[in-house]
Amino acid sequence: MNAIQELLNFVYQNSEMGAISIDRLAEFSKDEKFLTALRDQKREYLSINAAARDALCRTGCDEKGLSGMTKIKTYMMIDLQGMIDPSTQHLAEMMVIGSTMGIIDAKKNLRRYEGEDLGEAQGLMDTLCNLEERNVETMKRFL
Repeated sequence: MNAIQELLNFVYQNSEMGAISIDRLAEFSKDEKFLTALRDQKREYLSINAAARDALCRTGCDEKGLSGMTKIKTYMMIDLQGMIDPSTQHLAEMMVIGSTMGIIDAKKNLRRYEGEDLGEAQGLMDTLCNLEERNVETMKRFL
């Protein structure tokens, strides 16, 4: 896998993680404003996910989704945290932490290929980082 494919796959996996995390978190909330914000974020994650998958396909590479173990660990962590404290404030905090981790991982991945022509991968990474930053700001309203 070359740099572009690696970054596109990172975007694919990160956006997949965002969407599945939102689905799981939403199960704990009854707050309609919060759920609307989550649905809006999920829609954007799915859009980025589809764009990354299409870009990978154009490079001749199949997407590599999250492993089953990664999904199980994520579900378990969200379920445990959600059962301990299902308040909107706590769920929003979990989203802020997850999005911040996504930003950090994206920036680290971009730094690895600094100076290289990343083409469409650069644009999708920027789009993903912008989404994650907007998500943090949106979730702060619920803290």
